[in-house]
Amino acid sequence: MKAKDIRTQFIDFFKSKGHTYIPSSPIVVKNDPTLMFTNAGMNQFKDYILGNETPKATRVANSQKCLRVSGKHNDLEEVGVDTYHHTMFEMLGNWSFGDYFKKEAIEWAWELLTEVYKLPKDRLYVSVFGGDAGDKLEKDMEAFQLWSQIVPESRILFGNKKDNFWEMGDTGPCGPCSEIHIDLRSESERQQVDGYTLVNNDHPQVIEIWNLVFMQFNRLADGSLKELPAKHVDTGMGFERLVRAIQAKSSNYDSDIFTPFIQFIEKKSGKQYGLDEKVDIAMRVIVDHIRAISFSIADGQLPSNNKAGYVIRRILRRAVRYGYTFLGFHKPFMYELLPLLAETFGEIFPELAAQQDFVAKVIMEEEQSFLRTLDNGLRKLDQIKEELHQSGKSVVDGKIAFELYDTYGFPLDLTSLIARENGFSVDEKGFAAEMEIQKNRSRAAAEQETGDWVIINAEEGVEFIGYDYLESQSRIVKYRQIKDKKGDRFQIVLDRTPFYAESGGQVGDQGWLINGAETVKVLDTKKENDLIVHFVDKLPSQFDATFQAKVDAAKRKDSMNNHSATHLLHAALKQVLGDHVQQKGSLVNEELLRFDFSHFSKMTEEEIARVESIVNAKIRENIALYEQRNVPIAEAKKQGATALFGEKYGDFVRVITFDPQFSVELCGGTHVSATGVIGLFKIVSESSIAAGVRRIEAITAKTAEDFVNSQLELIKEIGEMLKSPRDLKKSVETLVQERNELKKEIEFLHAQQAAAIKQQLIAAKEQRNGFNLIISQVKLPSAESLKKLAYELKNEVADVVVVLAAEIEDKPQIAVILQESLVDSLGLNAGQMVRDLAKEIQGGGGGQPFFATAGGKDLAGLSKVVQKAIEMFAGR
Repeated sequence: MKAKDIRTQFIDFFKSKGHTYIPSSPIVVKNDPTLMFTNAGMNQFKDYILGNETPKATRVANSQKCLRVSGKHNDLEEVGVDTYHHTMFEMLGNWSFGDYFKKEAIEWAWELLTEVYKLPKDRLYVSVFGGDAGDKLEKDMEAFQLWSQIVPESRILFGNKKDNFWEMGDTGPCGPCSEIHIDLRSESERQQVDGYTLVNNDHPQVIEIWNLVFMQFNRLADGSLKELPAKHVDTGMGFERLVRAIQAKSSNYDSDIFTPFIQFIEKKSGKQYGLDEKVDIAMRVIVDHIRAISFSIADGQLPSNNKAGYVIRRILRRAVRYGYTFLGFHKPFMYELLPLLAETFGEIFPELAAQQDFVAKVIMEEEQSFLRTLDNGLRKLDQIKEELHQSGKSVVDGKIAFELYDTYGFPLDLTSLIARENGFSVDEKGFAAEMEIQKNRSRAAAEQETGDWVIINAEEGVEFIGYDYLESQSRIVKYRQIKDKKGDRFQIVLDRTPFYAESGGQVGDQGWLINGAETVKVLDTKKENDLIVHFVDKLPSQFDATFQAKVDAAKRKDSMNNHSATHLLHAALKQVLGDHVQQKGSLVNEELLRFDFSHFSKMTEEEIARVESIVNAKIRENIALYEQRNVPIAEAKKQGATALFGEKYGDFVRVITFDPQFSVELCGGTHVSATGVIGLFKIVSESSIAAGVRRIEAITAKTAEDFVNSQLELIKEIGEMLKSPRDLKKSVETLVQERNELKKEIEFLHAQQAAAIKQQLIAAKEQRNGFNLIISQVKLPSAESLKKLAYELKNEVADVVVVLAAEIEDKPQIAVILQESLVDSLGLNAGQMVRDLAKEIQGGGGGQPFFATAGGKDLAGLSKVVQKAIEMFAGR
């Protein structure tokens, strides 16, 4: 049975049991500060389980894209090394939200596995929760009794809290679980060792395939458990493991989910899978990682140097490094897998096929960038090896190994491998210490303590009225305290609120909660799942009072100007550049708008001017806003509404239209009543932020007017400085031309000066035993001229050692250069010499064994540098 048929049968089976199929949510999580990536199928249903939202259906099934490379669920280092862990994987699941519970979940799981998929019953084992004294929880005898009616008790295990109590994180929904494991060993192996003893013992052929979680509790911040409002079922079955079991393979990577990709890599690399363990691991890493990288980019997360973007970049670099080291890929190669990936997964996850070219372009650029970094890192390693050789040491310092990891992306195993090949070792304890320092730094920067919610009024649903009103009479539903790097703050949830919560790029509203003479300032408003959370720096004295919730109208107005302008900008970009333009991110606040979009080349000045002209023309047309709320998603798409990749839309959406022939978008943000309110639109910059992604920053209304006036004032001032010429542009061009001519003349004079200094130094060289020595204090115009002088002396004087102590723009610099042959014959090292000499100018430096430089703070120390250099060669 093929993988795609296995997936279809799962969905059809649960449809037959009254379940509604729900498409996968994006792999990148939004509006949930507790998660970076979707790490389980239940993430998108979290609010149903917590009781914050009423489910649209009480029985649900789907296949969810998941990523486990950060936080509690982190499998990255196992991926590729073993045959059953993955970064991105599909989680097949069925849910009950307050409907059926353990009995149905257990019976249907057994029916699907044994009657539909025909898995052999005698190879299946089940585990149930064995209780936990710390949480005061008893054994799950209900699940045990249900299973004992289906399988022999000899195949039922009681598991501990680690294995059989599922928790999404440190806080949140949780409950006992029942796992189903399968023994895929050969018959002879099964005869020798009972599979019962291998369950949950990391045996590569005795693996968990399905976890039935019975959500009963909510883990609070103090560690205690609280009963959920209703009991739920949340099951998760790893699609890759299931396919492996049904297709009777010994490895997930032997199933038809992965074999087409491995075959592609075999053909591309000229190496065969299954002959060399290192080659096999490399291929497994690549074919796993390409899925995680591609789906994350398609869902809107570009590789970057922080947060979720850094995780994706790290996964990509891990794959490139394995390809570089073990498969001989020294040029970009991963992007070539995109057509096959889109073809394989396009039916279940169409967002990848729709953006195939864009995702491939991003990956190719990232590969090129990292391959350059790899080359630089290897050169750094060569330098380290040379320095170890010169010093007689045999251990790479842990700090240096960490620098290679942190700066060049070299994992410890790669540094250790190269070190061993050259007769060295790595201080792994020192590396671990540096890694722990970085982790502690990251924890301190990101750490947030969140208290439990204190309920004030029974929650009957939180109402947002901010599209129509900027003020409301509201009551506090609940509040909690948070502690982070900003200090102690509080979060408040109101029963009704005019405050817009940060979403879709638009920042959250600020304002006030007023009760009589008491005013509490609202610092920010954000979404946490489906709650609107107001951040305040203090709590009101009366929690049960009615408050006037008042939005800062001026800031909201400026934000609306900028938000509506992004819609006009998006449409104008499509008109000027083409339909390939897709929004890839935005920021809208009261000061500016920032709009990221897919486009593969720098915009010309003419294109920028055309876009700006179109937007301002639409502003002058004063097009009235046409807002539609609660539009069926199918109807919105018929209207041609633009949807964003990576956004999860409900069955009903809000449609914002400024001229149905120009701009129709799905959007939850706040907007002006008519485009004329925006007044003026001005682009202030256009730049690249990633491969295939450009960024425009622009301003509107009074901010744009002030900007234009300031530019006009600047032009006026320049004109006055140039004595108000008739042709200002020509006068500036003349000034620039004169400056360039003077610059050339100065460079010529500097060159003459340096040539004269060079001849003086050559004439003053000292002949020593087997080499020539030049040591001098000089004054030069630039660091480049110092380097040039050093190399010219090396090239023109045979067997020379040069030490130059230079004054450059009132700052001290040192250069040491010598013939390569003298490094070995005289036992010299320019890098070590310059480090010793730099102490005299309160500085530091380094370089290669034959050439090194240093800078410092103490100009008066240059004479000491000369004296110390002379002493170095005394008696030679």
